[in-house]
Amino acid sequence: MYSWVDGQPADSVPLKDRGLAYGDGLFETMVVKAGQPVLLDRHLQRLDEGCRRLVLVAEPTVIRHEVLAYAGALGGGILKLILTRGDSLRGYGINPDAPVRRILQGSPPATYPPAHAIDGIRLFACATRLAEQPLLAGLKHLNRLEQVIARAEWQDAEHAEGLMLDMSGRVIEGVFSNLFLVRNGLLLTADLNRCGVAGVMRAEILAQAQTLGVPVAVADITVEQLQQADEVFMCNSVYGIWPVRGYAAMRWPVGPLTRKLQGIVRALLDI
Repeated sequence: MYSWVDGQPADSVPLKDRGLAYGDGLFETMVVKAGQPVLLDRHLQRLDEGCRRLVLVAEPTVIRHEVLAYAGALGGGILKLILTRGDSLRGYGINPDAPVRRILQGSPPATYPPAHAIDGIRLFACATRLAEQPLLAGLKHLNRLEQVIARAEWQDAEHAEGLMLDMSGRVIEGVFSNLFLVRNGLLLTADLNRCGVAGVMRAEILAQAQTLGVPVAVADITVEQLQQADEVFMCNSVYGIWPVRGYAAMRWPVGPLTRKLQGIVRALLDI
């Protein structure tokens, strides 16, 4: 399907776009089912927070309207929304009043081996570490070079995802997923105040777990804690939940809480 730029069909952006020059912007990737974006409110809430922190001048009503219109035309698949700071001449200085450029792209539904969700996956031990920058922590900003470098570390089919630590050795997330572990009935995910992406599905799972009465915690996670976990799983807003059965020499079963949450998410994403 054709792309939209600022609400109009287009297949290019100006060479002076700051998203191209500096990675100056944000993006959201949404599943579209029957013309409707899944978890739209959560995506737009994260986008609003990103605009506030990056001082991007966006119009939430316009963005919502365009996303819904584009999703309706797409019907089903993956919708990617990109906001950039628009055009500029050379130099890092910004025009705080410049409106964002809105880019919408569509692609077919994502396909993954069913075994990832059924049997679980192995994680690759990424050597690439996440830099600690609290000003950008949690945001889905356009600069994904750490993830690009990490993803290039493995090419084999044995590993479906990679696990990334920060510069201090804390366990943070996957290359394109968030991490959860279960220990003695507690559902734990990493604190993302220093680095990492605060995933939309991560937020939904935390909310669903609390509704179920499952105790949850957001805190620093060590490799030792990961090793002692009863269950481990990864998640994102496209594939839902993948149980993790192995990382390096560590092994875990696919546990009951993982399966319960997986069923809830599967119904949400209709996968």
